[in-house]
Amino acid sequence: MEKIISAEEAASKVKDGMTIMVGGFLGAGSPDTLLGLIEKNGTKNLTVICNDTSFPDRGLGRLVANKQIAKIIVSHIGTNPCTADQMNSGEMIVEFSPQGTLAERVRAGGAGLGGVLTPTGLGTMVAEGKQVINIDGKDFLLEKPIRADLALIYATTVDHSGNCVYMGTTQNFNPLMATAADMVIVEAEEIVEMGKLNPEQVKTPSIFIDYIVKA
Repeated sequence: MEKIISAEEAASKVKDGMTIMVGGFLGAGSPDTLLGLIEKNGTKNLTVICNDTSFPDRGLGRLVANKQIAKIIVSHIGTNPCTADQMNSGEMIVEFSPQGTLAERVRAGGAGLGGVLTPTGLGTMVAEGKQVINIDGKDFLLEKPIRADLALIYATTVDHSGNCVYMGTTQNFNPLMATAADMVIVEAEEIVEMGKLNPEQVKTPSIFIDYIVKA
């Protein structure tokens, strides 16, 4: 199957009401081309799993500013005042998850685990409504796994089969999210022929990737 498709075709696969994962850290390593087209398409009522909501004029933050997101699972929102405004007005549901916990929940979703146990969040609002499990006299929160209908990730170099190489901090959540969605679209800075990548540098094997888009 040919995996390389146009950015427009890829963006059209994001439908109203979907749950999507979006890689990136304050815009670094985010699939900006795809996010811009989703904003243009006006796709709405999305549930989004991400590390942060970026900035109002950048990446995922533009979807927030355009009120296309109904619920977001996120570790922090401090750089985007639109997120706080919509949370306080009740226009958007915001579920906070500590950054390390969020990463582990995504990893658990990709690995088919039943959840992860962590002491992070005990005694805070993060623990509200969650099960506490005592192991050897110590309490842990049971954090349930997360999966999505679709993951939008970014990689520095991708070959025609979908093997992905990430450079520097752009790796962030992208490799984890590639394992935890029913469909995965990678936006690539560079697309190369098969055999051009050093196998030791590949962090996401091609089996996880459904479609490739040129940034």
